[in-house]
Amino acid sequence: MHAGFLGVGATPEEVRAPLPGDGLVPVPDVVMDRGFGLPAPPAAVWPWIVQLGKERSGWYLPGWAEALIPARRRALRIIDPALQDLSAGDVIADWGGPGATFEIVEVDPPRALVHRSQRGALAISWAVVLRPTADPATGTRVHLRLRLAGVKRRRLVELGGGLFDLLTIAGLAAGLRERLGVRR
Repeated sequence: MHAGFLGVGATPEEVRAPLPGDGLVPVPDVVMDRGFGLPAPPAAVWPWIVQLGKERSGWYLPGWAEALIPARRRALRIIDPALQDLSAGDVIADWGGPGATFEIVEVDPPRALVHRSQRGALAISWAVVLRPTADPATGTRVHLRLRLAGVKRRRLVELGGGLFDLLTIAGLAAGLRERLGVRR
């Protein structure tokens, strides 16, 4: 399996594959695909994914990184039953600025969670797809795809936004491994 830079590279097959939510931004200016493996089945990973987010469980980072963040802003390290009932049509907060939100478009446990947002001229879709693998060391392949249309400065978003996305997804992968009790 292709690990990519910082262990969060999407495989060529993943980049080419259609994902739930692709039709929400049918002609994107920028697409960012990331992927990583987790040594747990999708059913064990799903509860962590569904509670992810601002004003929810937070954004999972490894312990060493969270030690640099004030305690009140650290992500949960438990599954919270109150955050497990996400449904299509729900609106959740996002870190994309004041008042930024995502609408949940699809919830297909333990396979796919699809978000969308419209921020002025910027249309966004974000899909998180879990796929079981035959390899117990990577029992779940997590594939994340961010699609953006209405981008004014495409190169800036590809480079700056791409670097930010890469680092946050690498942190997410490491934080999820810790929460799943996996040592690497």
